[in-house]
Amino acid sequence: MATTYDFPSDLRAGQEELHQVRAELSALLKRLPWSVEPLDGFSDDGGWRKVERPASPGWSADEQAEVEKLRRREHELAVFVSTHRYWSELPGADRVDARSRLKHVHEAPEEAGQD
Repeated sequence: MATTYDFPSDLRAGQEELHQVRAELSALLKRLPWSVEPLDGFSDDGGWRKVERPASPGWSADEQAEVEKLRRREHELAVFVSTHRYWSELPGADRVDARSRLKHVHEAPEEAGQD
């Protein structure tokens, strides 16, 4: 039987927000041009695979600020989750398992009362 962990609500909330911020940052970066600075497009087929990029208009100041804001928040949350006092209450092997489970605790609703 798998061990269940009683994660504190602030730790669960921090991990959930971390997932949300990372998803938002990933979606934003996919929408933005490939280069922060305006650059001409290029094509290179001299390597082991062909690489092509269209011309990039670069990112606006607002886009740069939004990426920076999300990266800063992602870092704050990652530090909060990884240094939470809860981890010091667990022995080493359980700590590794618990950290892995916390990352996925939001994926499936808890099955309360089922045997």
